[in-house]
Parts: sequence; structure tokens; C-alpha cells
Amino acid sequence: MKKIIVIALVAFLFSCNSSDTPAKKEVKQYSIQQLYKTKNISGGAFNKDETKILVNNNETGIYNVYEITLADTSMKPLTQSAKESFFSSDYVPGTDKFIYSADQGGNENDHLYLQSPGQPVKDLTPGAKEKASFAGWDKNRANLYYTSNKRDAKFFDLYKMDTGKWVPSLIYKNDSGLDVNTVSYNEQYLLLTKNITTDKNEMYLMDNVKKEMKKISADTGIASYSPMAFDLNDSSFYYTTNEGKEFTYLVKYTIASGSKEKLFETNWDVAYMSLSQNGKYRIIGINEDGRNNVLLFDHKSGEQLKFPEITGGDVQGVNISPTEKNMVLFVASDKSPVNLWHYNFEKNQLKQLTKTLSDEINPDDLVNAEVVRFKSFDGVDVPAIFYKPLTASKDAKIPALVWVHGGPGGQSRAGYSQSIQYFVNHGYAILAVNNRGSSGYGKTFYKMDNRNHGDKDLMDCVYGKKWLAKQEYIDETKIGIYGGSYGGFMSLAGIIFHPEEFKVGVNLFGVANWPRTLKNVPPYWESFKKSLYDEMGDPFGADSTRLKNISPLFNTDKIKTPLLVLQGANDPRVLQQESDEIVAGAKKNGTPVEYVLFPDEGHGFVKKENQMKAAEETLKFLDKYLKTDQPKTKLN
Repeated sequence: MKKIIVIALVAFLFSCNSSDTPAKKEVKQYSIQQLYKTKNISGGAFNKDETKILVNNNETGIYNVYEITLADTSMKPLTQSAKESFFSSDYVPGTDKFIYSADQGGNENDHLYLQSPGQPVKDLTPGAKEKASFAGWDKNRANLYYTSNKRDAKFFDLYKMDTGKWVPSLIYKNDSGLDVNTVSYNEQYLLLTKNITTDKNEMYLMDNVKKEMKKISADTGIASYSPMAFDLNDSSFYYTTNEGKEFTYLVKYTIASGSKEKLFETNWDVAYMSLSQNGKYRIIGINEDGRNNVLLFDHKSGEQLKFPEITGGDVQGVNISPTEKNMVLFVASDKSPVNLWHYNFEKNQLKQLTKTLSDEINPDDLVNAEVVRFKSFDGVDVPAIFYKPLTASKDAKIPALVWVHGGPGGQSRAGYSQSIQYFVNHGYAILAVNNRGSSGYGKTFYKMDNRNHGDKDLMDCVYGKKWLAKQEYIDETKIGIYGGSYGGFMSLAGIIFHPEEFKVGVNLFGVANWPRTLKNVPPYWESFKKSLYDEMGDPFGADSTRLKNISPLFNTDKIKTPLLVLQGANDPRVLQQESDEIVAGAKKNGTPVEYVLFPDEGHGFVKKENQMKAAEETLKFLDKYLKTDQPKTKLN
């Protein structure tokens, strides 16, 4: 099974200190329409003769599947969806057919579809509540692998489907909550993982012929394991782990002897590793202080190879063609979304394939991200990503937002964000806090928030606000808090439990009722549910009292801060009911509350029209309640 992993992050470090950055006196201010003319392009699978690649492109407002001709960089649409976003998986080997995935209105029940030129689309996974994921091809590229929960909504089984008749056959029946990660080329071996906690799992090597399973992970200690790839002859496989270490590193495991060899380690997490189809190249991705660093190696010799010289950004990921003669490079910067480049190894030729930033945008009017750190209430160093408006100065002080990522356990990373650039371009500084519990900073930092959510991690956000207030160009009286999903919960908790700190709150589909949310997770989270309960608390047990106490819904009487709530009606994780009730409760206090509901979105907004509305409504709200002086509401 081949895994193509592309993480669109930025590797350029903006080195100057925020307080030393000179203000730019004249900056063009862009409308939401101008900024969102930018295209988001991803994918990059090669066709049969490697003259074209398959990509996803949202230039029409939602994602459709396109094809780029490498010779002239022309791009043509292969799908014409006007309602749901389509995401390409791959060409069917040796043909012009292709596989793509789509859900319905953001319900996250993805299906796999076969599109043949001139033929009706075929739903390969048509179960009414089925959720399926593309998992690559077998060694002969004659069968498609995929996972599906059609047999049991709680667990994902592994199937393969021949590309002639498209009839599925079961390879691995998952009755015990073990997640299938990787299949060997001869299909004899499977690499399986079992979640124990959010910072600990177990890894097993399953012999699918002998029906024997061997535990690879250690019996003691706290560690995570992530299978990556098998060697072509199936004699060994590769995985990342943080066993005995703070950060993950790459290990080679030889099946016959059971020996383990540490293959690559640095002082940050090794995020992923993959091999090219014939094993010539090895790609390693590193999560380096909130930025991505991609390395290319000759797999046999272990020699690190240099990427071709590229201007306008840094390599964020690559996809190497089946013949290993061609490579697509994903290049981005803080001021530009990902662009695709084509490189031919034999001819040493490099060509840019896409231009994703709108011609109406001058990159000099946008800002670079800066990695900063501040001390929290207990002396813990908290990393953050800072975006400072070019017009800011001590003589022209600006408002600011503490920006909280999702999770728990997510990470804010440097890179291009249309919404962030929009707010910054309109005069708001943004500090994206990676509070304790965030990934990417070692396993000790990652587990610091376990069963303490909405407390010390929230204090990290409060102290992020205090860091902002100390900057001479920030108006300390005009700092708000913004977050989505778990970050939405943090935004609500911030204005409820620390009302004196934040002037406004913006909540995007945030959890408001923890006992209800944890009791009603999607059925296919079953293998992860125990781990989630271990971190957050068991809503059916003694933890239910604490979970209720930290839930914003049971503290709405304390909401006296202007609040904006944005929600997708089809969200399967944070139900619309959560936001409806928060809005109703806050309004009882006479608090200014604005509510934007998207009837065709789920957990996160995919359609460009909705993304634009969300950003535009947020800016209007911030201009009204954060930038403008407001009379203070008396707290009871």
C-alpha cells in the first residue's frame, strides 16, 4: 500500500523580533472577494504515461477534480459538481479513469466514486451510512484497497476491489477495534494499531496467512506508534515512535529477526515517511516548531538528496511518479498558498505548474508568520505563531485576537491562511497559541492538559493575551479570543471564566456541553472513544461533574461579553443544538450575540462562499465590538 502524505506547511523562518519589525506606512486593504480569488490546489497523482496529474481545485467555489497537462501547464476540469466538494484519490492504473471521494453536506460519510470518461459515475461504496477511505493499490496495481465501516458502523474493515468488475472482497475483519494502517505488498502482513490513550497506543504485526499476531510496541512506558511503509520485498517495514524519547523518530523493523534499527532522528517529531513505488527514494517529513521540513533520500544508500532550487516558497511535500522519473513538489510560503511544481530527474528540468495567489493581491501587503514563545502562569514556555499587521506601531496601536486551534491535541502552524491574512490586512494582530496539550512539542507537553481542559490550557491563552498586551503596538484594552471546535470551547470558556481578559469572543462550532458531546461521538470513533474518555473524562462516570462544570452551556449566565457563533447544520461532531443553546442562553443576559448558521456545512466550512461569509461576518463583528470602544457591561 502506498501512502501519499502532503502537509501544506511553511519552512521559511521569519527571524526578526516582532517589536523590531518596522511598520509599513501604506498597505493596500483587500476585500474578502479579492482574497478569496485565491485557489487551493492539492493532489498530484500521475496518469498512466506521466504526462498529466490529477488535482483538487476550489476555484469554482467548491472542490472539483482537475487534470493538469505537464507540458503546457494547462488545467481542465474532470468533474462539474456545483453542490458537494469532490476530492481526487488517484487514476485507476493504466487507464484514464479515476477515483474520487465525497460526502453529503459535510456529514463526513465519505464514499468512493469511479469516474470513467463518457460514463455515468459509479458509487463504489454505496452504503447509506457507510464511511469509506481510499487506501492505495496492490503491488500489481490491479486491485484497490479501501477501509469501510459498512459491516459494523463502529469499526473499519479492510477490503480490496478488483479494477475489472469492481467487486469488493474482505481482507481483514475488524472486530476488536484495531485500526488497519498498512498492508504488505504480498498481502501476508498487516500493520495494526490499538488506541490506549491519546498519547499511547499499541502496534501489531498481523500474519494474515498464518493468522498470527505479534506485538511490536513496548509493554512498558508511554509511547505512540505509527506504521509508515513496507519495503518492496516485504522483509521489513518502517514506523515512527517516541518510545523512550520526547519526539518521534523513524525505525526500521526486520520481520525475520525481529530487530529494530533507528533510521532517522532529530530534535522534532518525524511526522511521516514514505517510499517511492520502486523503492528508489525515501521521503521524510519533520514537524519543526510549527513548520514543515521535507527531506529526500536515496533509499538504498541513505544519502540525503537536494531539492532543485525554487523561488517563492519552500518544499512542503512531494509525490514521486511510479517510474520514479518525475516528481511533483508542493511549494508554499506564509504569503502564498501551495503551488505545484514539476521536476524531471533525468532531464534535471523544473517547471511551475500553478499560480494560486490572485493577481489582485500584492504579496508585499501580506505578512509573514513569526514563531514566538511566552511564559505562562506557572513558568511553562508556550509556543505560538504570531501575525503582526504591517501598519502597526506604538503610535498606531491595533486590536488583537488570541487564536485557539482545535483538538484537543491540535497545533497551529505557520503557513498561508486566507482568513488570518484577511483579518491582519484589516488591522488585527493574531497570536495563534499552542497551549499545553498541543502536538508537535514533545509528549510531556502533549499530555499536560489531560483531564484538566479549560483550566491550565485556558490559562496559557490568558497569558498569551498578556503577552500581546505588553507589545507596544497592541491596544491592551482591545484583545479578543477566537477558536474553532475545541478552540471554540476555549473561546467560550475564555469569556465565561476570564471575562475581564477578553473584550469579545468568536466561537466556530465549539463544544458547549461536554457530557452530551462525549456521549454522542460518531459510531466510527469507537476505537478512539476509550482514549478520548481517558483524556477528557468519562461522561458516564465520576468525571461527569467536572465535565458539566467546565461546559459553557451550564455557565451561560456568566456570558456578558459580545459573542459571535458560527455553526454548520450538518456537523456530526458538534451538533447544531450546542450552538443554538449557547446563543439562547447568552441572549437571556442581554449580551450582544450574533449567530451565523450554514445549512450546507459540517464540522468546518468547505464551500468558498461560506468561508467568505464566515470571515466577512467575523470582521464586521470585530469592527463593531472590538475595534470600536464599547460601554462596559456590568458583571454580576
